[in-house]
Amino acid sequence: MGRETASATSRPGNSGALPQLDAQRDALVLDIDGTIIDIAPTPESVIVPESLKLSLSRLCETLGGALALSSGRTIAAIDELFAPLKFVAAGCHGAELRLDPHTPLQHCAAPVSSAEKAVFAEIGKLDPRIRTEDKVYTFAIHYRSAPELEDTLFAMVNTRVHELESNLEVMSGKAVIEIKEPGFNKGTGLRRIMEIAPFAGRRPVFLGDDVTDEDAFAVLPEFSGLGISVGRLLPGASCTVRSPADVRDWLARMADGGRTP
Repeated sequence: MGRETASATSRPGNSGALPQLDAQRDALVLDIDGTIIDIAPTPESVIVPESLKLSLSRLCETLGGALALSSGRTIAAIDELFAPLKFVAAGCHGAELRLDPHTPLQHCAAPVSSAEKAVFAEIGKLDPRIRTEDKVYTFAIHYRSAPELEDTLFAMVNTRVHELESNLEVMSGKAVIEIKEPGFNKGTGLRRIMEIAPFAGRRPVFLGDDVTDEDAFAVLPEFSGLGISVGRLLPGASCTVRSPADVRDWLARMADGGRTP
């Protein structure tokens, strides 16, 4: 397949606006929630279509293994979603790495301490609609069912970080706040992936949809990469596509040799 250059645009489009992949020269790195699968009320209630698994499996083979998943989820949670498939992956925003589907995980960060997690877990008692999640390297506070509490929750989190006199960082996402140690993000995860075969020397094509993906978009120039955001144009992205459904259509087309319907 020959490479086609995707022109930059700030206007949401459909899967036809996405580039043709060069099987020999490109690498594909995909965020999961909100990018290739639809956002759900809770992380556990998302649905991964079997057709998507088939597309990813075929594309991974076509790209010589140069396909990776990047997520705020743990790699164990990623594997559960895409079972029985396993991919190269950066989990927990780059705190976990698996640079080969058949090798053990690499741990690239310090976990949030139990004492620190307990402080932030108390925030979850503010409202029964708030859900907390211990992801080892981050502690997440989900408020999708209570969006009106966003400002209150951020204020509470920032106050507790200050009171702890710690070096913790606060990340924002779509209806989620995450607290973590510094030194890792989706950009550091992407950089590590691009250092190893079969990714090294290829052009990374990274797709993401949220603020936390901006760290990955920011490192793409190091590899002459292409950033594509979903739903809205994010800083560092060259173009945008409307929805995860459009991304899935594109992936299916690329898995079928790039043929248009």
